[in-house]
Amino acid sequence: MTTPDNWQKSSYSGGADGNNCIEITPRLTQVAIRDSKAPADATLAFRFSAFAAFVEVLKADASCADA
Repeated sequence: MTTPDNWQKSSYSGGADGNNCIEITPRLTQVAIRDSKAPADATLAFRFSAFAAFVEVLKADASCADA
């Protein structure tokens, strides 16, 4: 049995329609990512640890850009 994904759009969505971003959903053992403009197309999936490391790098890079 499968359950529907609960996709969440990035809070940094751009444009008037808010479709210029990615969406993510947690799954049992991974995080899935898709393009919000093409939700029926392929998704990428990452282990939780890899996704968490990726987010930390983005946060660190963003804080350097603000300096």
